Amino acid sequence: MPADLSELAALLHEDEILRDADALLTDQRRRYTGKAALVLRPQSTESVQKIMRFCFANRIPVTPQGGNTGLCGAAVPQGGVLLNLGRLNRIRSISAADNAVTVEAGCILQNVQQAAAAAGRLFPLSLASEGSCQIGGNIACNAGGLNVLRYGTMRDLVLGIEAVLPDGELVSQLVPLHKNTTGYDLRQLLIGSEGTLAVITAATLKLFPLPQTCETAWVGVDSIDRAVGLLALVQQRFGERLTSFELVGSRALELSAAYSRSTAPVSAPWHVLLELADAEPRDDLGGLLAEYLLQHGFDNSVLAQSASERQTLWTLRENISAAQRSLGVSIKHDIALPIERVAEFVGSCGAALRQAFAGIDIVLFGHLGDGSLHYNTFLTAATGNDAYAYEYAVNTVVYEHVLACGGTIAAEHGVGIVKRHWLPRVRSAAELRLMGAVKAAFDPHNIMNPGKLLPD
Repeated sequence: MPADLSELAALLHEDEILRDADALLTDQRRRYTGKAALVLRPQSTESVQKIMRFCFANRIPVTPQGGNTGLCGAAVPQGGVLLNLGRLNRIRSISAADNAVTVEAGCILQNVQQAAAAAGRLFPLSLASEGSCQIGGNIACNAGGLNVLRYGTMRDLVLGIEAVLPDGELVSQLVPLHKNTTGYDLRQLLIGSEGTLAVITAATLKLFPLPQTCETAWVGVDSIDRAVGLLALVQQRFGERLTSFELVGSRALELSAAYSRSTAPVSAPWHVLLELADAEPRDDLGGLLAEYLLQHGFDNSVLAQSASERQTLWTLRENISAAQRSLGVSIKHDIALPIERVAEFVGSCGAALRQAFAGIDIVLFGHLGDGSLHYNTFLTAATGNDAYAYEYAVNTVVYEHVLACGGTIAAEHGVGIVKRHWLPRVRSAAELRLMGAVKAAFDPHNIMNPGKLLPD
């Protein structure tokens, strides 16, 4: 260990220093393996402050890390200190009156959901990785997930943030205020910043009433345009009760059904999984939904008749990511488009990819209710990590079509290492200058997660 880092280690408790941390140096997809001179797991905000003061004074890079479930390499260190926040995992307080919970950054998302439920409330963020991802990482990447249509992204769910600045100063605003117009909102700068501005140590989050009624339907449709039409109809009829509206391609369903040892609920080129929820107990909501679907010609559908049937439908959706691994390494695209142009994008981009890459396999699914898609491609010529040799060429085709349809190349997974060189294509020169100015104001020595998010 370098002498200066030995001095840092001397400031901390022995159990805050990890000696065997190889697993934390590699990202979830095993694509990137980084290096760190020291891996730290602080047990308090005060320890984080000590670490940052030392690293700021000695110009030592710091990579904040949550549950290490990201898909863009943002939490992989490139030297210096890896700061894993997993031990900052206390739920500090819950206020039913304020519909708010204050938690530390290392709290696992599922634990926050359970704590909210125990208090008779709902924390609505829901992700495939909710059993291991952490709140700090969810905030740093502005996580989305299954319920954005009704509740918004993490950006919409954060009332306040506590963070340690690069020089060790603590900025804390955790009071559960639902309105506050006292100048610039620094909280919003930290949300989605991917650890490049400060270390998030705690947050106050919005809670909602627990749903007392839930109705789930799986609907087969002939086209994406028909699915978009269904979305508009259900929103018009059921309003804010629509919480989820997922699009699943037939290829994605085929893989998931085999993986889940289940059968497809219906046969169709495209599928929609939608869910209604109400804070009041209602016996009529399922019947109203079924009648409405039939009335508008969506008769190729199944409504869950029990909690276990609902879980079976959601398992088919949630297992897609795991099921597609049987095809090998994918070139992933976490994109979003105006909803009315999703069909246009899928048609034109798919045709261009199949012309450029013979035998390419496209697995498409995502959150049609907010225009966010997971558009994953598999090349028959490269099933292992050698597929990444084709990544730039595949991405060029996909992103050109995304941009032509007014979309974005990063919807909910962030930018990290993977997409930083594409940022100038989706952000103007003026925006990039402002981002650089914000970065310099927070982090004048560029020690916070260097090499991530912002292009060189």
